Amino acid sequence: MKNTISTNNAPSAIGPYSQAVKMGDFLFVSGQLPIHPGTNEMPQSVAEQTKQSLENVKAILEAAGSDLQHVVKTTVFLKDMNMFTQTNEVYQSYFTENYPARSAVEVARLPKDALVEIEVIASIPRSIQ
Repeated sequence: MKNTISTNNAPSAIGPYSQAVKMGDFLFVSGQLPIHPGTNEMPQSVAEQTKQSLENVKAILEAAGSDLQHVVKTTVFLKDMNMFTQTNEVYQSYFTENYPARSAVEVARLPKDALVEIEVIASIPRSIQ
């Protein structure tokens, strides 16, 4: 059965999609822009944007009963691959062991002209299924 996940601790979807969808043992988190859920503001630097995107991912995972340790795959969308080093420095502070699989892709443009957007796939711990 497919269940949608939503939390006020991450920005609301800006289109016809869910923050995340739980299907079986997995959670599919939509790409998270670096928008602060309380202010709807976006930081300027790619490092701060990466941090906010990951905080949004973390909040959605927690709302679904999962966490960053259960992330199995990430996709990082970057406006400019030259920003990869700064993004990676922040990313590695969130994923410190048992690293998930990852793709990093340069894109022409992101919604709201963000510099980064991050989506993840995570498992749901058996204890809460």
